[in-house]
Amino acid sequence: MSKPKLAVIGASHFQLPLIEKAQQRGCEVHAFAWRCGDVGESAADVFHPVSITEVDQIVDECREVGVQGICTIASDLATVAVCSVADALGLTGNSIECMRASTDKSLMRAAFAAGGDPSPKHLLVGLRGGDAMAQSGVVLDEGELESFDPTAHGLDFPLIVKPTDRSGSRGVTKLERGVSREEIARALRDAFEQGFTKQALVEEFAEGDEFSVEGMSWEGEHKILTITRKATTGAPHFIETAHLQPAFLAPETALRVESVVRHALDTLGVRYGASHSELKVAPDGTIKIIEIGARMGGDCIGSHMVELSTGIDYVGAVVDVALGNRPDLTPSHEPAAAASRFLFDEGDLELLRSVQRDHPELVRYTHMTPPEDGSGHVVSDSSTRLGHFVMSAANAEDLLPYLPDQLVGIVRGSGA
Repeated sequence: MSKPKLAVIGASHFQLPLIEKAQQRGCEVHAFAWRCGDVGESAADVFHPVSITEVDQIVDECREVGVQGICTIASDLATVAVCSVADALGLTGNSIECMRASTDKSLMRAAFAAGGDPSPKHLLVGLRGGDAMAQSGVVLDEGELESFDPTAHGLDFPLIVKPTDRSGSRGVTKLERGVSREEIARALRDAFEQGFTKQALVEEFAEGDEFSVEGMSWEGEHKILTITRKATTGAPHFIETAHLQPAFLAPETALRVESVVRHALDTLGVRYGASHSELKVAPDGTIKIIEIGARMGGDCIGSHMVELSTGIDYVGAVVDVALGNRPDLTPSHEPAAAASRFLFDEGDLELLRSVQRDHPELVRYTHMTPPEDGSGHVVSDSSTRLGHFVMSAANAEDLLPYLPDQLVGIVRGSGA
């Protein structure tokens, strides 16, 4: 019997766990990506040197190959090709409408507003000459940026400015009350430059602790696998510094979070595959959805941490769904604690060296990004961090020496 042929969009190290898992399950993996020497180019059974933005060409080549499924993990941009191929070839996947709403933050906000899902008040701002605005918003000429006043459009400070179509903290800026018009213009320009469509979302800042909810859907039924607690650098760019599973949320709060996420997934039309829902929970318990991706969370949340913390083969479930099979979400081991720590400077590199020296059994995965020297390095967004490492232990207390104070306090306060 011939092997099932599975297309994977992307060939970076983020896709390597997916490629390897599919091969373990007996698939012939066809990876599509721009040729640049990424690890997936040699790991896949067949590599197709096609940019993931060349959707029509990917459709044609997948049709010629006769793939039985298509998938990706941890990439919003790649989900465009995934949904387009699945739609064109009649494979299992989310609709084109779902893909658009889950990759364009302005469309997402509009969907949440129409669906009654709790999300921040917002305004879509476009730079004249960019892509046509899909919804009502404000279009500005370059010379009008210094005179733009968000409060004239009903928004109240503090505000977050971000591209409508990027992730990884790229182009994200927090603006406090009293900020100058020049700083507002600078934040808009940064968002325009980082995005593909030259559009920005200006939205009221949601207070509270940050979480993500990792899910898996099959025929519109949503299974919440775990909740991730996040630590960030804070204002102005909110670059993530560490992740922790379990999230140590009060049980009643966790149930409310899961209910909000399931409703929002329905609003976006998510029916199949992994999902990664980012939200904030304020001190008074108010929940605000930041954004939802109809794909696995990046930064090793989905590819490594979920399996470590729950025993569920999350990556394998992605392969199952892509091939049109109900995913197997049966845990293979008892739940544990899992955490990731991101490397910003020489101090973080020394922290990694110390855990590798003193407790190597805790370290489950390490990835470094050049330069691997922290002296003088400046981190501007997630892509410029020096790397990260993933840890796991039966008890979260064992991970505390290697976590930021923000997460240490949460674990100790929970009595874990």
